[in-house]
Amino acid sequence: MRPEDFTVDAAVNGNLSLADLRMDPATLAHQAVVAEEGGNPQLAENFLRAAELALIDDEDVMGLYEALRPHRSTAEELEALRTSLETRGASRCAELVRQAAAVYARRGLLR
Repeated sequence: MRPEDFTVDAAVNGNLSLADLRMDPATLAHQAVVAEEGGNPQLAENFLRAAELALIDDEDVMGLYEALRPHRSTAEELEALRTSLETRGASRCAELVRQAAAVYARRGLLR
């Protein structure tokens, strides 16, 4: 699609799909570089995780968000999710899940 095709009317009329609006991982990685150069390493890391997620099916991404809600997952389920992300090449997201699991265990937030 051309940039001029992205209009409110196109969205309302159903002429745009989620695939049309998906960010390209390379664009997100570039934004990470800009954020890092701008002195915002946390934002840069968020962009790099987003670049990993851009390659994963929408349903799986929503499952990840659901799994990370407090009291929704066991330690074993989060470990399986971490492993799945790691094998898909989403190492930054896998590390986030590992850290979340440790915090959830410490704070009693696991199912």
